[in-house]
Amino acid sequence: MLTWATENPTGVTIDPAIGKVRPRGTKTVSPTASTTYTLTVHGPKDQVLTQTVTVTVAGTVAADISPPSGTPSPASQEPPRMPDGKPNLTGVYNFGGGGTRGEREPITATLKPGAEKYKVVRGPTDAGVYADCMPTGVPLAYFVPYQWEIVQGLDKVVILYEYLHMFRVISINGSHPVDPDPTWMGDAVGHWEGDTLVVDTVGFNDRTELPGGFRHSESLHVVERFHRTDFDHLQWEATIEDPNVFAKPWTLTRTFPLRTDLDKVDEYVCENNKDYKDLFGK
Repeated sequence: MLTWATENPTGVTIDPAIGKVRPRGTKTVSPTASTTYTLTVHGPKDQVLTQTVTVTVAGTVAADISPPSGTPSPASQEPPRMPDGKPNLTGVYNFGGGGTRGEREPITATLKPGAEKYKVVRGPTDAGVYADCMPTGVPLAYFVPYQWEIVQGLDKVVILYEYLHMFRVISINGSHPVDPDPTWMGDAVGHWEGDTLVVDTVGFNDRTELPGGFRHSESLHVVERFHRTDFDHLQWEATIEDPNVFAKPWTLTRTFPLRTDLDKVDEYVCENNKDYKDLFGK
């Protein structure tokens, strides 16, 4: 029996033959010949760790673990499609690397003159944006190190975020209310442009932060583009504009790996959202 345990991976595989697995688990194997199994763990910032173990079968030689000729790589597999022909984005996705275009560049945005108050400046007793356990809003929901899930239908797409158990219901070819009530996650409608799902969100309150350490007003407008580049990856792009805060729209991009080892996101409960300032020394 193979037994493994990893912490905070972006992906875990065991080869040969087993493939993607959960971060912790066991697997009974019965090889017909001596076989070396390799555990490969992918982590943040392109970290890769491997560990091997050999199961010896007496009287046999080491098994040939080379993949059969013509075996397609995950990147060459076509994404599944819905009955209407649109790409099926359904699945659990891991948090991914990102930033402005190029995904490794710092997150920057240009404030309007006089809008300097919208830049977050953290003091020595500020425990950070996530310390109060309040909803993150969009697009910050994609910048926490927790999985998130897409459940796709023909007329609606639901996004479930493991962190804080947040969710969004996106009406396909719907329309925004004339005067939406401000909410943490906003009012979202979507449409398809070829194989790309475009989600337009307005109606935010002004209580969340944006990546890069910016506040915003209730005029925040976010346009997201979801495109499944291959079977195992989802490309996401968000264009952010707020005429009260920024001099021009700015764009974020991230690539999210599909977690085929997960069927759904887990429960997340933020147990203590009291003010952390009392925990800092005087």
